[in-house]
Amino acid sequence: MEFKSGFVSIIGRPNVGKSTLMNKLIGEKIAIVSDKTQTTRNRIQCIYTDEKSQIIFLDTPGIHRPKHKLGDFMVKTAIQTLREVDVILFVVDDSSKIGPGDRFIMQQLEVIKTPIILVMNKIDLMAQERFNILYQEYLASGIFTEIVGISAKEGLNLTSLVDKILMHFEEGPKYFPEDMITDQPERVIVGEIIREKVLNYIEQEIPHGVAVEVTLMKARKDKEIIDIHATIFCEKKSHKGIIIGKEGRKLKGIGKSARIDIESLLGSKIYLELWVKIKENWRNNAVTLRELGYK
Repeated sequence: MEFKSGFVSIIGRPNVGKSTLMNKLIGEKIAIVSDKTQTTRNRIQCIYTDEKSQIIFLDTPGIHRPKHKLGDFMVKTAIQTLREVDVILFVVDDSSKIGPGDRFIMQQLEVIKTPIILVMNKIDLMAQERFNILYQEYLASGIFTEIVGISAKEGLNLTSLVDKILMHFEEGPKYFPEDMITDQPERVIVGEIIREKVLNYIEQEIPHGVAVEVTLMKARKDKEIIDIHATIFCEKKSHKGIIIGKEGRKLKGIGKSARIDIESLLGSKIYLELWVKIKENWRNNAVTLRELGYK
């Protein structure tokens, strides 16, 4: 039986459901999900494997016009993947029209020779007439090899999407063991889970000024509990107060919510300690960006 394998980049504007799609395909929560834009910062590699194929997905930061060095890093990371993969998934959502952000990305795609599948996400929220109009507008661009309507959240048409991806793959090796679902170290995923909870708990104006560094991750001698220490960095004193909350309630909520997901990920009880520190203007500091893993 022929075994197919290859690499797929998932791109699109911020907050169109790229991470939700990848998590659903993999069957595990690897990429963080938030209603805040520009949630994903690094290129996260996840692996889908069945008896006939292996697809390595690269979930990238949303492509947008950068406003600082962190934003520039995020966009360069996303665009770089376009030259490294076998298939590109361009994910759009239920917007009423093709916006300037989508057109900006489409301009980047015009010179790419890699097969591009347009993935129209959130079709469960879209009237059929609206879907048909958008479908024809995207089709007229001449950029896309295939157009597929899905709902990542509801799991609609994901099998069809996988089939269309595999149409562009050739016979290839199994790059990763079949039980491996990501190449990211557990410490990185733990940090991302904590950052997700911060994004979900804090106010709209400060999410992108937040970074998380896991400073300790060690199993106790009885191996029944894993101690995890992490520092949440923000850019202003006022932001620190928002993250901690009155009488520390917000930070406690962040920790409790993160602990549930981390225990599910690690399959073990954990003891989580969180600190909040101020690191002014870190998003424009190249040294700090490297220290926090944005290389």
